[in-house]
Amino acid sequence: MFAPSQHEVRQFFCEAYRKHRSGEPLTPLEAIASDWIAEHPEYHAELSDVAAAQAASYQVEEGRTNPFLHLSMHLSISEQVGIDQPRGIKQAYELLAHRLGSAHEAHHQVMECLGEMIWASQRSGLPPDGEAYIDCVRRRATR
Repeated sequence: MFAPSQHEVRQFFCEAYRKHRSGEPLTPLEAIASDWIAEHPEYHAELSDVAAAQAASYQVEEGRTNPFLHLSMHLSISEQVGIDQPRGIKQAYELLAHRLGSAHEAHHQVMECLGEMIWASQRSGLPPDGEAYIDCVRRRATR
C-alpha cells in the first residue's frame, strides 16, 4: 500500500498544479488532481508556493481548511467510485450526484461520510466499516 508522507502529498499537489499551469504533460493521477484543483480556485495561491505549502500548519482551532487533505479526499473518492470499492459506493455516489445535480457537491457529501467512517474507526480501534460508509452516502442520496 502506498503511504505518502505529508511532504510528498503536498509536493504532489503543488507539482500537479505547476505542470497543469505550464502545459506540461500530466500523469493520469496528476490529471485527476488537476481537475479537482481547478474546482477549488481558493487553493491556487497555496499550491503556487511549494515552500509555504510545506511549512503550513492547518490546525482545526485556526479554522483553516487543509487544502491537501481536501484534495486528497477528492482523489480517494474518485478512485473508490472508479473501481467501486467498497462495493456499492459507485451506485450510491451516482445517486447522490444525480439528486444534487452536482458531482462536486456529491463529493463533498461523500467526504462527510468518509470522515465519519474514519473517525468512528479511530475512536473504536476497529477497522473502517465500509458498509456504514455506503449506508451514509445512500441516506444522503435518498433524503
